[in-house]
Amino acid sequence: MSNPARDGDSKPPRALPELSMKEFSQLADHETLDGYRKYFNQIVGFFVVEDHILHTTQGLVNRAYIDELWEMALSKTIAALRTHSSYCSDPGLVLDLKNLIVLFADTLQGYGFPVNQLFDMLLEVQEQYSETLLKKWAGLFRNILDSDNYSPIPVGNEDVYKKIVGQFPFQDAELEKQPFPKKFPFSEFVPKVYSQIKEFIYACLKFSEDLHLSSTEVDDMIRKSTNLLLTRTLSNCLQNVIKRKNVGLTELVQIIINTTHLEKSCKFLEEFITNITNVLPETVHTTKLYGTTTFKDARHAAEEEIYTNLNQKIDQFLQLADYDWMAPEPGGRASDYLVDLIGFLRSTFAVFTHLPGKVAQTACMSACKHLSTSLLQLLLEAEVRQLTLGALHQFNLDVEECEQFARSGPVPGFQGDTLQLAFIDLRQWELLESIRKSEKIFTVVGVIKGMTKINKI
Repeated sequence: MSNPARDGDSKPPRALPELSMKEFSQLADHETLDGYRKYFNQIVGFFVVEDHILHTTQGLVNRAYIDELWEMALSKTIAALRTHSSYCSDPGLVLDLKNLIVLFADTLQGYGFPVNQLFDMLLEVQEQYSETLLKKWAGLFRNILDSDNYSPIPVGNEDVYKKIVGQFPFQDAELEKQPFPKKFPFSEFVPKVYSQIKEFIYACLKFSEDLHLSSTEVDDMIRKSTNLLLTRTLSNCLQNVIKRKNVGLTELVQIIINTTHLEKSCKFLEEFITNITNVLPETVHTTKLYGTTTFKDARHAAEEEIYTNLNQKIDQFLQLADYDWMAPEPGGRASDYLVDLIGFLRSTFAVFTHLPGKVAQTACMSACKHLSTSLLQLLLEAEVRQLTLGALHQFNLDVEECEQFARSGPVPGFQGDTLQLAFIDLRQWELLESIRKSEKIFTVVGVIKGMTKINKI
């Protein structure tokens, strides 16, 4: 009687793969290692027995028979793992599954079975693992940003100070000299976000263990995943905070300060990865971290939002303007709404103390130009067909209030009367007095012609 194990034209039995696939089809419905473990145990048990038979008997099975059976079982196993591992949304489960697959592969490799395809497949699982990590960290970042008070961290004693600088690489000789209590310039989300980035890097490292990868491959894997965390996950979270409707100027200012410090910390993240992988960042083909780009983009978005926010606040105050363009006499002082508006701008720019100089200056100039343009629009709007000399004097008092604000230097760094030039168009109406006739009432058309004439001088 012929032995199927020795007959070259006989096909290996398919009972094991079919049974295994039937068991494996149930794994998609529940995320648990038990099903995977049972599946792998079946295969390992079968091939360990086959290997034992091969080495302890003669003629029952041969190597070609076992190799063909292993190739078929391996192919179906990898296909099943690709399909069903995609259902895992928990990074912890994906990591445990990877460890189980490594144990499965190492065990069978010890019996002489080729397992390179399993390790290649694990690199695909790594991408899925990275995605599950990104989703998890998106939630962590959202919680951190939503719970932050966007105020500098107060420090009451040396222990608290050391704890913060232990979490986040920050050095400031002037701050160190100050007595307690004192404040860090950034809010709590800075050390928390920085710590979570490091935790993400550790989580990436865990997957690379026991995969027989070179240091360069591990370094590349970690850096690519971390770049996704920075440029996609963290960037989106920061942009969402900046763009939400209820964000205030104080929060935007603090976000700019925070992202400035996080940008400076990127070199320490580079060092952190280098210390883990022992691959120098100067090495050829080493992937660079894009953290600086992420934080710069967030900072620029916050700056633009500040300019927009300031203009919207100015518009709200201007809605309270109620000029009597036919008033016979001026009120004797600047309008109440404008005094309140100037007070708001003073207190707002006082908060800009820790902002980069260029940002504070741009915000101040932008606000003054917007105020000037809006006031001029009030004067020239269609409804105002006539105005008295008394109304123009009242308007002049408001312009003088604006100019006084500009002269007071609300933001340091402006040269000469640079900031006052924002109100130059408003000042032109006063020059009209030197060319006006004896009328007490001006037509708006006349004012416009007068300004046009002055513009040509």
